[in-house]
Amino acid sequence: MTEATSLFTGLDAQLPALRELYRDLHAHPELSFQEVRTAGIVAKLLRAQGWEVTERVGGTGVVGVLGSPDGPVVLLRADMDGLPVREATGLPYASTRTGVDADGNEVPVMHACGHDMHVTCLLGTTALLAANRDAWRGTVVAVFQPAEEVSGAQAMIDDGFAERFPRADVCLAQHVGPIPAGVAATRPGAVMSASDSFAVRLFGRGGHGSAPENTVDPLVMAAAVVMRLQTVVSREVGANQAAVVTVGSLHSGTKENIIPDTADMKINVRSSDPAVRERVLAAVERIVRAEALASGAPKEPEITPLHSFPLTLNDADATARATAGLESVLGEGRVWTLPGPITGSEDFGAFGTSMGVPSVYWHFGGADPQLFPDASPEALVGGGLPPGVPYNHSPQYAPLQDPTIELGVRALLGAAGQWLSGGGR
Repeated sequence: MTEATSLFTGLDAQLPALRELYRDLHAHPELSFQEVRTAGIVAKLLRAQGWEVTERVGGTGVVGVLGSPDGPVVLLRADMDGLPVREATGLPYASTRTGVDADGNEVPVMHACGHDMHVTCLLGTTALLAANRDAWRGTVVAVFQPAEEVSGAQAMIDDGFAERFPRADVCLAQHVGPIPAGVAATRPGAVMSASDSFAVRLFGRGGHGSAPENTVDPLVMAAAVVMRLQTVVSREVGANQAAVVTVGSLHSGTKENIIPDTADMKINVRSSDPAVRERVLAAVERIVRAEALASGAPKEPEITPLHSFPLTLNDADATARATAGLESVLGEGRVWTLPGPITGSEDFGAFGTSMGVPSVYWHFGGADPQLFPDASPEALVGGGLPPGVPYNHSPQYAPLQDPTIELGVRALLGAAGQWLSGGGR
């Protein structure tokens, strides 16, 4: 048996327990920075596997370390948090849980982004690394990160991550998505967009709905802002550039005949070029303030940053190396090169940036291949998803258990093995 294949020894025997773990995690999602149950499961399993475990890193984060001083240090990351989404998959293990969000509201909670799959795959990987210790050399730092949806990586870094754990030579992570199971997709350079989110409060002057002339209506003001923001990308961003501006939340008022005093909005901006990012952010602020002025608002709007994700950048040399590892387990032609960065965003890159080391991030498929008659990155980027394939963050989103779990473990081991191969201690 070769060193490369010996990393996978015992995978088949692990799969039943990993499927059960995945179903349990999917049925019990937790909101960002509230992943207490998930973190407890992770820590217990890592200790049972023989890892040195540190809990409560950056809040609810868990870090496992296994290895020896000789050889490279490889960081592997999985994120743990769910989303405030009511599940509509109809799965027998669908979530029915609720939680309390950062604003104090009770909300439904679902693993609508596949983070339960990420945790399952990394725990399968850590089990095999521990069981097959003689097949590799070096050190692995397994990071189970809280709150990816709201910049939890930075919370771990602010908690002294770089000083408390072995300094990585490379950082690796993956994300399940609506592409065919058995396929991975990545690219050198920018692979995920930057993201900036804001809360905006518009101030009006409330009154009776029958006498709007005595008020300044913040709902009309907010509607004008929403519509005007749609022109930022269409009229201020070049056709060969990319940006997305989304108003994902708008709340105001309590009754149909009462004009309220305020309107609250949440705005998200995605961009893949630093110059475009600055231009779009400036345009958003300009429009919010100008519409308030044009409406005769009695007070300047409040614009409060919520969270920000930088561009996710893949090191070119490390990406070529990881791609070779992915192809070794998925097969030739099964690792796609993305034609450009995806408009989704990630905070994983903060680990590599904080330590000054290369990072590689890839997507792996969790959808039924039969639903993709034209399976290519160009077709998916250019034409969107086929009918019946939900995207991440949808109430219908859930990756297939099989073969996604097995292939996710193989992908992590295949990529990490490009640095850890050598065997012996």
